Order: sequence, then structure tokens, then C-alpha cells
Amino acid sequence: MDTTSLAPLFQVDGPFATVHVDVSRDSENGEHEHELRVRAACDQLSEQGAEPAVVEQVVDVLAEIVERPSPVARLVVATPDGVVMDEVAGFRLDEAVATWGALPDLTSWISHRDRTTTFVLALVDHEGGDVAVYDSDVPEAEEVESVGGEEQFVHKVPVGGWSALRYQHTTENVWARNAAAVVESVTSHVRSGHTLVLLAGDPQSRGLVRDGLAGLARIELVELETGTRSADGGDEALQQAIREALMDHAVSRRVALAHELRDRLGQDRAVATGVRDVAEAFVRGQVATLLLDPAEARTHELDPAGIEGLSLGPSTSGPVTADLALVAAAAQTSADIAVAPAATLGGVPVAALLRWDQ
Repeated sequence: MDTTSLAPLFQVDGPFATVHVDVSRDSENGEHEHELRVRAACDQLSEQGAEPAVVEQVVDVLAEIVERPSPVARLVVATPDGVVMDEVAGFRLDEAVATWGALPDLTSWISHRDRTTTFVLALVDHEGGDVAVYDSDVPEAEEVESVGGEEQFVHKVPVGGWSALRYQHTTENVWARNAAAVVESVTSHVRSGHTLVLLAGDPQSRGLVRDGLAGLARIELVELETGTRSADGGDEALQQAIREALMDHAVSRRVALAHELRDRLGQDRAVATGVRDVAEAFVRGQVATLLLDPAEARTHELDPAGIEGLSLGPSTSGPVTADLALVAAAAQTSADIAVAPAATLGGVPVAALLRWDQ
């Protein structure tokens, strides 16, 4: 998970109220159940000493109806100065989080967000393509662009006489120009950081787009053997193909991280393991990716005063649980976070892939 969006949280004064709760309303008594969940979470904040004004802010945000299909979970982080984070995601949350403390309590949220990804979906045909950016949590596209659109001579038809070959070449040139417009659109999204591209639609047009993207660095291109531009979101075969591609992507990423960690441990190269060693690597700015077992890390404490140079935020003093501390350190040093069981981390609650060796 990219921590860029989390960094501003650790630049403001706490303490922080963090509530992560299911806000689905899809049952017969959905509204009443939602009210009970919110009330229970906010009662926990009050019991932990949260200021009444902060609790009221959280209640006001969670009372809003989220206009999205169920399931839906919501994360709200607030300080005495106001709400500093408010996000929703498409999953059902069985156990709510409600904490009041020196740091935001984000590990439950990160555990889910680590399983999601943004991706580009390009649906193509001879007339061009629809290029959209999605978050795997959200059924609606973040942005959609229709490109190409040159239609004259777009279909090959039988033509007699001397003009036949010229007509065929003209048609193929139109296809190529429309495919080039799709390639240009996809390329702009990849360069902005959306490296997973799903390509669907007409097989010939897919081939033209695939060839156009061949020299692009940092792209993970997956072709789907289904889908047409005329689909309005109801193409179940396309939706299933997308789900399978995203699952394969998530599994491949986790396996690759596990293999990378194992190889570095075997070579004793650019790796740190254990709470203290990882924290010291953060001080040096070495950590590229934090590998975290949230449940195990929460059983350990980390006192920033005991590690020279470790800063977790303007309001942090005294020991805090290791999961919260290391998430704060990752966000402040632009390190990625990946969730993994301790068994794959060599039996420790945290490990880190480093940018360079010490």
C-alpha cells in the first residue's frame, strides 16, 4: 500500500479519535443497526477519555448516508481541531475499531486497503476505446475517457476492382490511428502511477494496443478474453474476468514480496527484521517496504524515546504499540506497507525491505 495519502495525518497535533465501522444499511433494520454500531463505537471513545466535542464530530460524519451499494465500511479520524480523515471502502467489517490515543489507529484499515488496487480498464474496438481508472473497492470508475472515434472506412467490406487493396489499407490505417489514441491514453495513466492495465474488447484491436504498449516500462498488462464497448456494466463475463485478474494480481504481489524477503534473508542483504531493527532502519530512511503482521505487532510496544532520531508525530510521547508506531514511521518516510503473516516473516511481527544495505 502506498502511504502518500496517510502522511498528512502525522503532521497535525493529536490526540486522535479513530473509528472504523461498518456503515452498510442493506438489511431490513439497516438504519437502526447502523445507529447502534455508531453509538457503540462512540461510547468506546468516551470511555477512553475522548473529548465530547471530538466524539460529536465523529457522530456527525458517521450519521451521513453513504450512497454506495453494500457492503460499505467507513474510517473517520478526528482531533480536537476537526476531522482529518474520512474514507469509505467496499467491504463488510465484522469488528469495529474505536480508539482515542496519541496516534491514529490505522492497521485494520490498512489490512483491507493492502488487498485493493487501482487499475486501468481499456475496452477497445476498431473505432477506439473507453479508458477508465478504477479502485478495486469501488464499482464506479474514478474517471472515464472515450478516445479514437475515427469511423470512416472503419469496417472492411468486399470491394471489387483496382480500389480493393487501397480501401483495405485505408481501413487498417484508421484502425491503427484509433488504437494509437488508446495507447496514448493508457500511457498517461501508467506514467501517473496506475501500472496494472486490463485490456478487453475486439481481439484485433487488443493486438494493436498491446503492441503499442510493448515498450512502456513499469506496466503489468493483462488481456481479458471478453468484453465490448457496448457493455453498460452489466456484462457479467467481463466483471468475472476483472475479478479473477485482480485476485491473481494480489496473490502474485504477495508471493513476490515473500520470495524477495526470503532471498534477502538468505543473502543477509538490505533487510531488517524485528521491531527495533526496523525502527532503526526508519531513522536512517532505509525502509522501502514495511512488512507487517498487525495482530502480532500490536502485542509489542515501542518507545520513540529509546531510539534516537525516531519521530512519530508532534503529539507522540511515551510507549505506543509497535503497529501504530511503525505505520507512522512508514507514512512519514514514504515507505510502502504490505500486510503479511508472521510465519512468512521468519516468525517476527515486522520486517522491512530496505532501499540500500547498511
